[in-house]
Amino acid sequence: MGRDGGRANFVLIQIEGMHCHKCEQTIRKALQTHEGVDEVEVDFASGQASVLFQPGMVSTVQLLDTLRAAGYEPSGFTQSQMNSAPQA
Repeated sequence: MGRDGGRANFVLIQIEGMHCHKCEQTIRKALQTHEGVDEVEVDFASGQASVLFQPGMVSTVQLLDTLRAAGYEPSGFTQSQMNSAPQA
């Protein structure tokens, strides 16, 4: 569950510059360096990374900047807020 009462953000980032499966690992490790990143999935075939994170601890802009610093170019993203608290 998220650290801020069950609310987390989910962002799906389109990434240019992935050339192999090793790129998946590099991107995953780079994004996971941020405190507040709960989960990272990277898919070479689709050229996308999905990240579940705590918005009070890390921002989408920071995640995009991390990708650029690692040598990849984010070409777009979609973001949504998730409520991971159990429903009554």
